[in-house]
Amino acid sequence: MDYTIKQVSEKTKLKAHVLRYYEREGLLPFVSRSESGIRRYSEDDLEWIGLICCLKNTGMAIKQIKKFVELSMQGGKTLKQRCDMLAEHKKDVEAQIEKMQKHLRKVEHKIEYFTEQYEKYKIDNT
Repeated sequence: MDYTIKQVSEKTKLKAHVLRYYEREGLLPFVSRSESGIRRYSEDDLEWIGLICCLKNTGMAIKQIKKFVELSMQGGKTLKQRCDMLAEHKKDVEAQIEKMQKHLRKVEHKIEYFTEQYEKYKIDNT
């Protein structure tokens, strides 16, 4: 089944201009067009969009995503490189998560501290 850019936009929650940008940047080189030039997205294109969003939302730069797509277009001979890229990205994501966990612990500690202070304040001012 093929989808229009509007349908893909609705399904992915991405604006049409973002999809066109991804295409211009070489992130969606597989999107076909009808005879009249209208984009026709396939299920595979939706999978790619999902992967692009995942990588982007976890901090991978557009330039790196483009490199991943270019390697993918070269076929099986680049599987090891792609695997290595994703493994490196996974390490970066895990480091981000650890950093955020530390920040979360500090926020939780401050919530406890200020809650205790507030409870004392209420008792002292009643």
